Amino acid sequence: MSRISVRGFAVASATAVTTVGAVVGVASGNAVPANGDNLETTAADATLLADIPVGEQAQVQVASLTQQADAQAAAADAAARKSAEEAARLQAAKDAEAKKEAAEEKAQREAEAKEAEERASRSAVRDASSFAAQSSYSISEVQAIARQMVPGDQFQCFSNIVDHESSWNYRAQNPSSGAYGLVQALPGTKMASAGADWQTNPATQIKWGLNYMNDRYGSPCGAWSFWQANNWY
Repeated sequence: MSRISVRGFAVASATAVTTVGAVVGVASGNAVPANGDNLETTAADATLLADIPVGEQAQVQVASLTQQADAQAAAADAAARKSAEEAARLQAAKDAEAKKEAAEEKAQREAEAKEAEERASRSAVRDASSFAAQSSYSISEVQAIARQMVPGDQFQCFSNIVDHESSWNYRAQNPSSGAYGLVQALPGTKMASAGADWQTNPATQIKWGLNYMNDRYGSPCGAWSFWQANNWY
């Protein structure tokens, strides 16, 4: 009678088999030949399928199939977890990129809105030509004109520069350099681009000074920042 050698079987009792190995060899009545260092155990050391009662052989086979199914299920679970983790990582990267793009778009919209607001504010202020010319002006009158010509958020910076340059004297002249007027244009004739009355009209001087600060420094506050660092602008 042929006998099948099953290694690793441990029979806990006559009616229960708890651990299943693998079928590793077949003997036909003769001894299984040795193969290198990995030798088959002798018949005395092996648990043979034929030695297990017929009713319990089915249990052994079922236990082996169950172990294989469990191993396959564990491998499938591990693969599913790895796939889910990779999908989550990719989704997180997409979400982060979307948030970054949304933040950049929001910042750009806010910058554009601010710029539009500043343009509207500048266009809303009065132009020099809207003020009637006078024979003379007090400091308070010159400052009142400036408040109506310079955007509100820039007025203090503009005022700081005029304070330092001329103390709001629209006829102030530097005898050594030739600088003239509220903003001490150098030379004073530069202000003719804003109006022929640049020597006597503070509104014309304010118009020229505001244009100069916007063109050269972006704004009166930009000019004031430069002035603080250099004591000139």
